[in-house]
Amino acid sequence: MINQIFKVIFLAFCIGYAASLFSSSTHWSHDEQKHWGAIRDNTQTEDPLMFPYAVCSIGKHQSPVNLSEENHREILNKLIFNYPVDEPTYFNSGHGIQVNFSDDYKGHLKIGNEVYPLIQFHFHEPSEHVVGEKQYPAELHFVHIRDDGKIAVVGVLLDEGEENASFQKVLDNTPREEGGQNDQSSAVINPKLLMPKTNWKHYTLAGSLTTPPCSEGVEWLVLSEPITISREQLTQLRNFYAGNARHVQALNGRSVSRKIGQ
Repeated sequence: MINQIFKVIFLAFCIGYAASLFSSSTHWSHDEQKHWGAIRDNTQTEDPLMFPYAVCSIGKHQSPVNLSEENHREILNKLIFNYPVDEPTYFNSGHGIQVNFSDDYKGHLKIGNEVYPLIQFHFHEPSEHVVGEKQYPAELHFVHIRDDGKIAVVGVLLDEGEENASFQKVLDNTPREEGGQNDQSSAVINPKLLMPKTNWKHYTLAGSLTTPPCSEGVEWLVLSEPITISREQLTQLRNFYAGNARHVQALNGRSVSRKIGQ
């Protein structure tokens, strides 16, 4: 079993939100996402290490996708969210605002008989997944990583409407400076208050991380019912980061399933 320190390092690599793990030559931004795969690590002299994000360009199971391209509807495994409250660290990653759960946090997602510990959540503006012509104002990703390295991400679509008090807590406690961490706020978070109250019907497919290194083998579960944030909250989110969403990727023959019952 890997220890918590290794898990945190692994997470930082996978999500691509810790630039210090790479040299300055591997800097990336959403503005240049069409060229992520061609970014060189000049500290390396041999392939494939010279191109640490190559899978962003050559991968065939990349995320996000257009969820309206679902192939079929079926009875999928029930999702069970065990998300207790926590006093987390509020983090400005340089690519988005992020909430990192405590080292001893017991929150997890259960899919059938498989359990995935909840490690962090973060936001993209606008949404990365789309449904037909509909792109939502923002999207929240709950990132789960098991001890064996398997990743499951739950996507929550954010629409404009009523204010969300828990989202406001994230906005109020996240540092403005890139790389800033706030672990002294004593502001507790209940993750379930950033999810639909009862409807956890969802789309599921095999995909990838949506930021470099774009690693594949990620199980995606995107809830079909959005939550709301206010127009003022959306403006505050954009004042942190706007346009930090990856473009829709080709399905390349993958199956997109939609849950229709228990």
